[in-house]
Amino acid sequence: MTTIMTSWLLLRGWRPEDLDPLAALDADPDVMRHIGDGSTRTRAQTSATLERIEGHWSEHGYGLFAVDLGSTGEFIGWIGLATPNLLPEVMPTVEIGWRLARAHWGAGLATEGAQAVLRFGFIDRGLERIVSIRNVANHRSGRVMSKLGMQFDRMTTVPAIGSSVVVCALTRDDYLARDSSHG
Repeated sequence: MTTIMTSWLLLRGWRPEDLDPLAALDADPDVMRHIGDGSTRTRAQTSATLERIEGHWSEHGYGLFAVDLGSTGEFIGWIGLATPNLLPEVMPTVEIGWRLARAHWGAGLATEGAQAVLRFGFIDRGLERIVSIRNVANHRSGRVMSKLGMQFDRMTTVPAIGSSVVVCALTRDDYLARDSSHG
């Protein structure tokens, strides 16, 4: 699996010892309040999620990266690419997303990691379009999407849970035009 180093982060493959810190992240009500229906997750649910993450990598050649703080090696969450089956109206597509521990919010780490993942998706995997989906009340993620150059695509409702979401999108061509280091 691919490993990506940024100024502050190491994006890497998953290890068995990631389960406990990921389960703690998924059990934090502040972290989860804008995810799905806002429910926290049990350790068993998080373990099943990790199995799905690994399966997604095997099937698609991309997925969610475990994220460590480069200076300490501390696991702080995940950033990566997924298939947003929860929102059939945008399919087929690839979604970029992130979930970091509260202690690491507001430091630009989600943006830094997501920029690296966009490059991986567009340059290394040749994706043509990447979306990001956020709960309408999740303004922090909205700011990250804006910093990534993602543009408003639509407001809609997630059918299974009835929550209102904003979908933003970025095409490979727009990404390349924005990032002069790629030509």
